[in-house]
Amino acid sequence: MSNADATAWELWRQDDNGNRFLIAAFDSVRAAEAEQRRFEALGHKQTYWVQPRTGANPDGAGD
Repeated sequence: MSNADATAWELWRQDDNGNRFLIAAFDSVRAAEAEQRRFEALGHKQTYWVQPRTGANPDGAGD
């Protein structure tokens, strides 16, 4: 993995209106999933997920 690819996992959130936001990027899936669990434990109704870094918005639109 090159330095440019060092951050390989992203944590995303979708709010009640369907808007999606990048929360943070991580160098390991374990760290990303731990942060996802932390956010989910806060009790908000948003949806959180971890995905591999693609450089694109999960809606398919550009950044």
